[in-house]
Amino acid sequence: MERIADVLARKFPQFNTVVPECLVSDALYQMCCENVDFLIVLENDKFQGIITDHDIAAKILFEDRPLNKIQVKEFMSRTLPVTTSETSLRHCMQLMERYNVRHLAIFDRFDFKGVISSDDLMHQQAMAKQAGEESYERQGYPWNL
Repeated sequence: MERIADVLARKFPQFNTVVPECLVSDALYQMCCENVDFLIVLENDKFQGIITDHDIAAKILFEDRPLNKIQVKEFMSRTLPVTTSETSLRHCMQLMERYNVRHLAIFDRFDFKGVISSDDLMHQQAMAKQAGEESYERQGYPWNL
């Protein structure tokens, strides 16, 4: 069974980070430029939480304040489920389902290693399925081939 460490090793280093004092308008601009749907909030190289496009759409847009007056720390998610890099993909999917989240924070001891999203897990499953299909001969009725 594949582990999260394997997924993190194949992902590019995550530079999509902001500080808690960053303005939401700047965070949105950064998400757009980096083509990501979340930013990791770090303070003094320590994980503080994440802010997602969903957080902004669901929480911040209903505020009666301009986005360039709101700091990320006011609306970032601080309560992400946490797991280790030795966790299986299946267990991560179960955690996401149980806590109704799309991101998991990955730690080894107290060292922050990155964030895994549900998109990362789906992409990994698709790659594994594709590799598995190439390794065996298809069976079934001729009209299914």
